Amino acid sequence: MTGIALRLLRHRPGSVLATLIALIAGVTILTSMGALVESGLRPLPEPQQYANAEIVVAKRDLTITGKQLGDPYTATVQLPERGSLPAGLADELRKVPGVENVAGNADALTLQASDRVAVEKVAASAGAQVYTGNDRVLVERPDIAEARGLLIEVGGAFGGYVVMLVMFVVAGTIGLSIRSRRRDLALLRATAATPGQVRRMLMAEAAILAVAGSVVGVPAGLLASRWLGEQLVARGFVPADYGLSRGLLAAPAAVLLIVLVALGSALLASRKLSGIRPAEALSQIAVEPARLSKVRLGFGLVALTGAVSSSAVSVGAGGQAALAGAVSMLYLFVLAVALLAPWINGITARYLAPVLRAGWGNSGYLAAKNLAANARGGATVLTALVLSIGFGGSVWFLQDNVERQTVQQLKSGTLAQYTVLTPGEVSVEKLGRIPGVEAVTPMRQTAVIVKVLDTLEVVPAQAIDPAQAKATLDLKVRKGELAAVGPDSIAVSATQAASRGWKVGDEASLWLGDGTPKRLRVAAIYERGLGFGDVVLSTATFGQPPTKLLIRATPDAVPALKAAIGQSATLIPSEQATAGVSKDLAISAWLNKLLITVMIGYAGLAAANTMTVAALARRRELAVLQLAGVTTRQLKRMVHAEQAGLLGVSVLIGGVIAAVTLTAVVYALTGGAVPYVPLAGVLAILGGATLIAMGTTIVPIARLLRQSSLAAAGTRE
Repeated sequence: MTGIALRLLRHRPGSVLATLIALIAGVTILTSMGALVESGLRPLPEPQQYANAEIVVAKRDLTITGKQLGDPYTATVQLPERGSLPAGLADELRKVPGVENVAGNADALTLQASDRVAVEKVAASAGAQVYTGNDRVLVERPDIAEARGLLIEVGGAFGGYVVMLVMFVVAGTIGLSIRSRRRDLALLRATAATPGQVRRMLMAEAAILAVAGSVVGVPAGLLASRWLGEQLVARGFVPADYGLSRGLLAAPAAVLLIVLVALGSALLASRKLSGIRPAEALSQIAVEPARLSKVRLGFGLVALTGAVSSSAVSVGAGGQAALAGAVSMLYLFVLAVALLAPWINGITARYLAPVLRAGWGNSGYLAAKNLAANARGGATVLTALVLSIGFGGSVWFLQDNVERQTVQQLKSGTLAQYTVLTPGEVSVEKLGRIPGVEAVTPMRQTAVIVKVLDTLEVVPAQAIDPAQAKATLDLKVRKGELAAVGPDSIAVSATQAASRGWKVGDEASLWLGDGTPKRLRVAAIYERGLGFGDVVLSTATFGQPPTKLLIRATPDAVPALKAAIGQSATLIPSEQATAGVSKDLAISAWLNKLLITVMIGYAGLAAANTMTVAALARRRELAVLQLAGVTTRQLKRMVHAEQAGLLGVSVLIGGVIAAVTLTAVVYALTGGAVPYVPLAGVLAILGGATLIAMGTTIVPIARLLRQSSLAAAGTRE
């Protein structure tokens, strides 16, 4: 069957090219994402500071164990701040048989031991970890540990979403390509080809295309991963000496996955066509089945229910949980549309009939009838358009909303006119006594760790001296008082309070950035969590020096302030500090936007491919209409009317999905019920969807209409 498959592929250049493009792009993306994960899992560089130490004991991670719904779990997260070892840990380690040469300080201990397991037990009892081999570099180089975590998280989490998207796109493209040849396949059955032979032929075609696509996609993916690695280093995400992987393991994994997806898609798409009885083959595929599968309807309703439920969960979540929920919600909505598309197409065709006839006359009447008759066949086209519009209208604007809200909250919430950066040993009391200075608030940016079900989540936080904070900060406190924050209490954002169920007066269990467990009373709930962190601690609780000072003062006090802080610190207007934060946000958002652009671009490519294949499959249909007396102009108007109706339905459904997804997540992250969507972005999405819907259909149809209708009516599809 492989030989037959090769011969058949040569006679279908249009659909073969469309399928190849989808496969090449899929392999390229999977290879580059796999290279990121491979880089995160590759052996670490040799340690320098601890090169001569056999074992290093340090506190760099927080690990908890427990049970969730009766099942045991273990959760680990890297500490935002370096943890300190207990004072008596060195003595406890010296008591372990076989341990020698224990040295070090509260940051890390080095030692030699014959029994590593015994050392690990003692270290674990103190909340510390044992590092050997190249893992010792994680103790001396926190930047390498952060880069490793970033690569695994981005490559794994985003790669998972990309795998789902690639499976969606490849399955749809191959399925539509096979469906468009149902007359040829039915003819094979009529000439005694067995169902197994037909399936093997189609799977051979899919495998050949997958391998051919991999030949181009793997080198492209390796080049893309190399470029991405250079950008990550240049933008400070990864240290220059980290040593990123070249993707030698990611490439075969991507090829294997794409081949399996292609084979599975071909097998599923061919099951019904290959099972047609030979004597009834041509008659059974002449028209669409009158009845639709109840099983498909049931699964579609389940997916729709899951999507709605996911939106409710996202509203109640925060941080990464809300972002993860957004993409999951989007996929569930698109899956529901894919399953329910035949019913959607049938209903919309019925209601669009008067509109299409009013706008395009008899051509509109033909378009409405064709949309209704081809409700099942148009399901893939509708899904592809909804996918591209849903992605473009939701995830692209998430980062913009977060950045915009963060900067706005910082500007509105900073009452201090001046900011001192890297204050070091600058005396707060001395600055407060300068004439014209109303208030000085020390501040340090940090993070705390909270338990979310069976995972640990790092939450942005600020440590401040609340004594004079009312004059320098306006966090828009909703309940309680910011001044009530002290050594045993905290203030939390409204988003964090809602997701954790905290109220004023409740005790919140969390860990400080260095891993110290705390139970702190909630003294206040505020709204500006994006700009100032989801948790506000007292500097007395945190116990670390401030990284900046907020000063409320008159301009006349500036010379005295500059003289008081000396050369070791920098005094700048608070507006300038906010602008610096905005620039930092743009840099950190670069990676998210790049990955989102890849997803949207691939979704758009899928829509263009799908519509091109669907258009080329109409050769015989258009020829029969021409022979029946329909003019070329009427056929073109009919196609225009069909695409206008399909585009309108896709924009409506995709727009609703995008709006629900974006609103739910923006509300979860910012508390705002109305997301920010720039007009230019909306126009770009609508223009892109229109270009895809019209351009990828009108051009192929125009080419088909130039061919001889008599010859086309009697040839294969």
